[in-house]
Amino acid sequence: MKRLFFALWPSVATRKAVDKFNQTLKVPGLKTVKADNLHVTLVFLGNVDRQTERLIKRKVSGISAQQFMLNFNQLAFWHKPRILCLLSQTIEPQLLSLVDALTQVAEQCAIKVEDRPYQPHITLARKAQELINTNVLGIEWYAHSFCLVESCRTTEGVQYRVVRQWKLE
Repeated sequence: MKRLFFALWPSVATRKAVDKFNQTLKVPGLKTVKADNLHVTLVFLGNVDRQTERLIKRKVSGISAQQFMLNFNQLAFWHKPRILCLLSQTIEPQLLSLVDALTQVAEQCAIKVEDRPYQPHITLARKAQELINTNVLGIEWYAHSFCLVESCRTTEGVQYRVVRQWKLE
């Protein structure tokens, strides 16, 4: 079994910009996300066996979606998971179409996905206690592709590994 999810994976420049902002969040006890793990989750799949993974990859190859841009310009604190994240206030129709198509693939593969409105976000830190008062200049994220990502447990913590990537039109 693999713990899988679909995500937008940042370019090197975007990863550096997010990480640079993330390093400004200096609060005791705050656990910032490693630069290599920064991403935007599209659809969380959970634990998936090899057969289902192969089926997912085959079905996803038929998805046709267009490129888009997100502007992450607001810092938010989500109380229940105790995270700080960057939000994009504008949700492009192309993003919602992609999320819908990936959700349909998951459901066709008998995977139950979260039933709540989609909110694109970048998790910056865990174990947060409150919102940090800081300026967010905005980080532009150009989505040229999406990925199937595996969440791997290591001795150094969770590490995300891209399993496969698909280009957007």
